[in-house]
Amino acid sequence: MFRKIAIVIAVIIIGLIIVIARKPSEFRITRTAMISALPSAVFGQVNDFHNWEAWSPWAKLDPTAKNFFEGPSAGTGAIFRWAGNDKIGEGSETIIESRPNELIRIKLEFLKPFQATHTAEFTFQPQGDQTVVSWSMFGKSNFVGKAMSLVMNCDKMLGGQFEQGLAQLKSVVETAAKR
Repeated sequence: MFRKIAIVIAVIIIGLIIVIARKPSEFRITRTAMISALPSAVFGQVNDFHNWEAWSPWAKLDPTAKNFFEGPSAGTGAIFRWAGNDKIGEGSETIIESRPNELIRIKLEFLKPFQATHTAEFTFQPQGDQTVVSWSMFGKSNFVGKAMSLVMNCDKMLGGQFEQGLAQLKSVVETAAKR
């Protein structure tokens, strides 16, 4: 009897490993918002990490987080490091490409609660007197990340935070434009 149970458990574990291994290695999460302002106004908010506290969804999750800024105040080479509670963890963001009013590409390095390196990207497309802003994160998932995706919908979870951040960014930029 014990042998049969062990065989069933082994088959389940092997099947689970096969399912996890066959999941895609790469992921991409993207959300988009329309902001009633020119690309330069929106770009300026994103290109300077000092501005992120006003609109980043993670800034609200730990108001006592320790934040550090390095390098230039904005643009390529600007670095933001954080260390906070379990909701935001610890890591850094470095702007690796900044094309005014078009694109900002960021290297994300997470240290806690897990180690991972991904890329975030913001694009800004003018549409009349408005701007279409897209916020994406993409990278590779290791075996643990693929396993987590069986029980967590990362696109829905992170996508929801991107939507919240874009809504707050819209509010900040549009409020400033009215002044």
